[in-house]
Amino acid sequence: MSDHAPSLVRATGPSYFPIALVARLPYAMMVVGVLTLVVAGRDSLAFGGLNSALVGLGAACVGPLLGAAADRYGQRRVLLASGVASASALALMAWVVYSPLPGVAVLAVAFLVGASAPQIAPMSRSRLVQIIGSKIAPGRRSRTFDATMAYESAADEIVFIVGPFVVGILGTTLDPWAPVAGAAVLTLVFVSAFALHPSAALAAGHGEQAIVPAPVRELTRPALLAVVAGIFGVGLFFGSMLTSLTSFMADHGSAASAGLVYGVMGIGSASLALGVALFPSSFSLRARWLVFALTMLAGALLLPFASSVLGMCLVLLVIGCGIGPTMVTQYSLGAVRSPIGRSATVMTILGSAVIVGQSTASAVTGGLADRFGTDAALVVPIVAAAVVVLAGVANWVLSPVEPSPAADTAPAPRSVATAASGA
Repeated sequence: MSDHAPSLVRATGPSYFPIALVARLPYAMMVVGVLTLVVAGRDSLAFGGLNSALVGLGAACVGPLLGAAADRYGQRRVLLASGVASASALALMAWVVYSPLPGVAVLAVAFLVGASAPQIAPMSRSRLVQIIGSKIAPGRRSRTFDATMAYESAADEIVFIVGPFVVGILGTTLDPWAPVAGAAVLTLVFVSAFALHPSAALAAGHGEQAIVPAPVRELTRPALLAVVAGIFGVGLFFGSMLTSLTSFMADHGSAASAGLVYGVMGIGSASLALGVALFPSSFSLRARWLVFALTMLAGALLLPFASSVLGMCLVLLVIGCGIGPTMVTQYSLGAVRSPIGRSATVMTILGSAVIVGQSTASAVTGGLADRFGTDAALVVPIVAAAVVVLAGVANWVLSPVEPSPAADTAPAPRSVATAASGA
């Protein structure tokens, strides 16, 4: 490969990153949007939380299958089909909540919303890793890989913070069904644009030699399961933090501002996530996970002591400094440990784990807040952060000799293999 190979932006085209960013927004809006809609339409917070949990369950059950289908048949066909199905399910959700149909019908549609959700973030990671391996000069792959994983995690941070904020704005200024309808429109337009983007064909690597994908059992390796457990903990934190923060802000007379205060966490999170690319290679992935997960836990332990909105903002800044780099590290490990030809599958499993954690924690935390108050709800983010730390300890034990995150050839085997499988 020539040293004059293009940069990643030139290889993908300048429109790729804006399209991929907006296309993943509906995914971040679904859990909170469904919760808002059901609470307004069926007048039950508990039922709303149950529907949010069903969204997560649908994503958990079907999301990884979409990734496997993309590895086998290519991203374009899978994303176009799931985009149409998702927009239809969201539109159906906006209708069924206000219909005379029983609650079981609402729950069934909520499951469909999660099951049909296009897996943009994992597909984007898989696509970019493939392009890095096939189009970027070997001497530049390591830095490009680190920077790409950092950007992708920062993008996730942005949408998982902006998503609830957009839901709040649309729900309060228009109608509770507006966030779900808006997510349907965004899905049709931007998911389709992402699916049809030329980078999908570029990532398919038609010139690469075919390689047989690794057996499915490779997905159950303990080292990879530790990463799944860790990112599930991050999802638990997202859901529990937003829900407990809403209760906290309600106690301070401004529940509608919860999304704005929640956004404070994204300042340190996105900034440090982007800065991960500057870390020295001697700062191993397993060490990064523990250092920043402990930072996240330390900040979470301060939550019960935040007595004012300003105090809560300061605590969220501390937490953000830990959560962003932790996510970057987990996705980097997921990319490095993806079995041959299973890149999209692994990335989709990780993406599904986030939304499952978010929806589960939202339901549990909401119930605690209703029954026992904000103080009880604020304990759940601490538990979630502890899950991330414990998974990091397991990862440390399972990977005593961690490959350097700067290994020049790290992304290449995954990209070539997945390309050969038809992604």
